[in-house]
Amino acid sequence: MIVRRIHRVLVQGITGRQGTFWTEKMIECGTRVVGGVNPKKAGETHLGLPVFASAVEAAKAVGFDVVVQFVPPLGARAAALDAIDAGARLLVMLTEHIPVQDVMYFLAAARNSGTAVVGPNTAGLVTPGECFVGIMPGFNRNVFRPGRVGVISRSGSLGTLVCLDLTRAGLGQSAFIGVGGDAIVGTTSRDALEIFARDPGTDAVVLVGEIGGAAEETAAEYAATMTKPVVAFIAGRAAPVGKRMGHAGAIVLGARGTYDSKRHALEQAGVEVLDLPSGLAPALTKALARAARANPQSARQSKSG
Repeated sequence: MIVRRIHRVLVQGITGRQGTFWTEKMIECGTRVVGGVNPKKAGETHLGLPVFASAVEAAKAVGFDVVVQFVPPLGARAAALDAIDAGARLLVMLTEHIPVQDVMYFLAAARNSGTAVVGPNTAGLVTPGECFVGIMPGFNRNVFRPGRVGVISRSGSLGTLVCLDLTRAGLGQSAFIGVGGDAIVGTTSRDALEIFARDPGTDAVVLVGEIGGAAEETAAEYAATMTKPVVAFIAGRAAPVGKRMGHAGAIVLGARGTYDSKRHALEQAGVEVLDLPSGLAPALTKALARAARANPQSARQSKSG
C-alpha cells in the first residue's frame, strides 16, 4: 500500500488532459510509469510511453504493479475490472460520483482477486522523496518531505494542508494515504492505521477525518491497540445533522457518524483530537517526545533511520 519507486505504474486515461498533466508530474517526482491505456489510441505513444488498448494487453507487454485511473464515473467499473483481470496488485481510483452498485461490484471482484483498492474519490498516495500516484502535490518539497510521520486523510485538500503544516514544523512524512471521501471505499482509515502500525519507517500517525459514516469510530478501535502515537483532526464540527457536506460519505444519520461520536471514540482510544489542523504538528511533536522518553533505544534507532 505504501508505493515505492520500484513499483511499476500503469495510467488508465493517460492521454486526457488530467491524465497527461498528472502523469508528467508523477514521472518528474520519480514514479516509475511504464505506460497508459486508451482503447482509441492503442499503439501510439504519449509522453514517450506506450499506449495500450487495455490493462490486460499492457500486462503482457510491459508488466505493472499499480494502476491509477483518470476515467469518467460511468467508465470506472469496466476500467477497474480490466485492471483486476490484468493482475494489478494495487488500484488507485481517483474518480468520484461512481454509481454505488458499480463500486460494490468491482470491490468484490478485487477482494476475490487479491487486488488492493484505494478510493474511489481518493487524491492518491505519496511517499516523499520517492514517488506519488494520483493528484496530490507529491512533487512540491514545500508540502512533502521525507520523514517518519504517516498521514491518513479522507480529504485531499485537508491532507495537503496537514502535510504542509508538518513540513513547516520540521516533521516529514513516511507516506500519505488518501483513503477517499466516498461512503464505500476499498481501503478504510482503520486499514491505513494497520499499514502504518506495521511500517518500520513510521513512528507516529496523523489521522484526518470528517463527519459521516463510521470510519473514524472503527479506526479508533484499532488505534487503542497501537504503540505508536496517533493524533487526529475531524472536519465538520459545525455541520448540521442530516445534511450532506462535501464528500459523499459526509452525511450524519443517527448518533453514529457525528463529530462528537468520532471525537469521543478516538479520545477513548487514547488519540489526541485537535480543534484545528494547525494544532496537529505541535501535538505530534509532544507525542513523539513522550514516546522517545518512554523508549530511548527506539528513539535512537528512529533518528539513525
